[in-house]
Amino acid sequence: MLKANKNTPIDSQVVQRLVMESGLPEIGKGTIREIVRLVNRIEETTGEKFVRMEMGVPGLPPAQAGVEAEIEALRKGVASKYPMIEGVKELKEEISRFVKLFLNLDVNPEGCIPTVGSMMGSMAAFLVANRNNKSKEGTLFIDPGFPVQKQQVKVLGHEYCSFDIYKYRGNKLRAKLLSYLKTGKVSSILYSNPNNPSWICFTDEELKIIGELATEYDVVVIEDLAYFGMDFRKDFSRPGKTPYQPTVANYTDNYLLLISSSKAFSYAGQRVGMMVVADKLFSRKYPDLKRFYTSDGFGYSIIYGALYALSAGVCHSAQYGLTGILKEVNEGRYNYRDDVLEYGERAKVMKKLFTGNGFSIVYDMDMDEPIADGFYFTFSYPGFSGVDLIEELLYYGISAISLDITGSERHEGVRACVSQVQKSQFKILEHRLKVFNQDHA
Repeated sequence: MLKANKNTPIDSQVVQRLVMESGLPEIGKGTIREIVRLVNRIEETTGEKFVRMEMGVPGLPPAQAGVEAEIEALRKGVASKYPMIEGVKELKEEISRFVKLFLNLDVNPEGCIPTVGSMMGSMAAFLVANRNNKSKEGTLFIDPGFPVQKQQVKVLGHEYCSFDIYKYRGNKLRAKLLSYLKTGKVSSILYSNPNNPSWICFTDEELKIIGELATEYDVVVIEDLAYFGMDFRKDFSRPGKTPYQPTVANYTDNYLLLISSSKAFSYAGQRVGMMVVADKLFSRKYPDLKRFYTSDGFGYSIIYGALYALSAGVCHSAQYGLTGILKEVNEGRYNYRDDVLEYGERAKVMKKLFTGNGFSIVYDMDMDEPIADGFYFTFSYPGFSGVDLIEELLYYGISAISLDITGSERHEGVRACVSQVQKSQFKILEHRLKVFNQDHA
């Protein structure tokens, strides 16, 4: 355990005691929720508020159109009725419109399915995509990525492999992907775009490589669009107008998209996301699926096999809430980007506070240009591994997660989420970073 300065902003004896009581062998290798639990205890015990950057939760009010639509649905009595597993008809139609207007994709509403957040979407996708061919074994994760998705495949007993994308950008990606796909063992590929935690964004060249190889090797691409339209270097928020949100769906029919309402619409608490399955993939037959499901149809197995077993339907009123949001967005009456631009502004300021006090940005470049300011950024401090830095920062009232748990090869790094840090906390953050730098320079 690292020895903190006795005059740290947070009582060092309390922090040290609660770290010991946490039962975690290495705090920096704890899961996001374990870090959350520990920081909650420190705050409750000391009465000191942390600058919290460990969990990617919205820091803005929810989209009002969703709140109003959900209240109206509840007043009409939907709470007493089971929703259909495949989703409310109006919502499925609005999801189909949304992907046409913002991704320029034609997808039948049949394959537009609400899920209990994208977390449930990925679980259902693994349950079907990783079981459609008994000769294949599991998922290839293009890292760094969201740690819980690997936890999901572990819970399911699926195999997985992964690599850090940072050294394999552009055309280098082809050879790296081939090294895994040629084994014949990969059934699905998963990545996020923009990327959690590095915030890199795939280019069309890279998406084309992924799509073409997925088609050639008959692999399902699970594209996690949790931060839809949040690469603020371009405006993807105008319905039916270019530029559109980049997607692998332009280059393969073997795609399954996970679109979150949590970040773009600040609707995280209602746990309602969108799964969009390509028409050809939805209707495709895989005889090996009958080992687990009553049908060999991919789409049928997703809905009446995986999703039925997981939840028997998404919260009825939340579906109407999301329908209300999408209607406003699709009609151009609500521009979600205007709200979430706030995250980019926070990131710009916070990065300067870190780099001005001895820290460095880890994933600093996106191909040949500086990384965008967005929901996440990554940082390091000389002489520390990311795992050790997480624990040491607790004494200074700053919480984050290490890149180690994301599949990153940059073991010196830490991921910071900007969403919970209010502008009123910038002075506090600056002071704590200065003290940290003075104590460790």
